[in-house]
Amino acid sequence: MPAAATLITTSAREQIIDITREVQSLVAGMLDGAGIVCISVPHCTCAVYVNENESGLVADTISLIDRLTSGGWKHDLIDNNADSHLAATLIGSSVVLPVIDGGIELGTWQRIMLVELDGPRQRRISVTAVGDAAAGGL
Repeated sequence: MPAAATLITTSAREQIIDITREVQSLVAGMLDGAGIVCISVPHCTCAVYVNENESGLVADTISLIDRLTSGGWKHDLIDNNADSHLAATLIGSSVVLPVIDGGIELGTWQRIMLVELDGPRQRRISVTAVGDAAAGGL
């Protein structure tokens, strides 16, 4: 089962970053034919999702996250970032996508988006592939 990882440095407390190219680079050479790939972030205040990378939609997504997670949470008594943890819970820490002919299958406008919820920080993106392994792969 091929696997790889990369680091992304974020620059704001809340930020959405298109990581499609980085993930595609990691997947390149992992699989020859068909399979699936799991993209995950091993962090409690970070998330990943698939959608369009359009500036208005990105701003709307952050606005929705803020609306859904605002308000005096008990965890804020510890380190004042309950909203970040709750947003990561709602969005999720992984996505699974199909791989066809060795490449990630995405719709015309679909992109893989990293959501920083408590930055700036350095975030790890892990990619694990299952399917027809490439000759000489990992």
